[in-house]
Amino acid sequence: MKVQHALMLTAGLLLSAPVLAEDGAALMKKNNCSTCHQVANKTVGPALKAIAAKYAGDAGAAAKLEKKVRVGGAGSFGTMPMPATPAKVSDGDIKTMVAHILATK
Repeated sequence: MKVQHALMLTAGLLLSAPVLAEDGAALMKKNNCSTCHQVANKTVGPALKAIAAKYAGDAGAAAKLEKKVRVGGAGSFGTMPMPATPAKVSDGDIKTMVAHILATK
């Protein structure tokens, strides 16, 4: 019985991974992140692919990026500052968007 539960949980998590990526993209669009960040091209801010590449292999990347998205900052990709994210955007939504960014290939 425990094995069946573990298998169902594992299958559920595997099937939900693509949904999380889609949710991250949708949240980025909803919160106007795509105004400054495109998938492959640098505009006002760095491309999502460039962010993912810079933080690849960094175990603390998610926490660093979640903080930067929440409070803003500058210096990682040039001098243009990233504004703080409005308080109406939940920490959970930020986690989902950062996971989406780090998964961008």
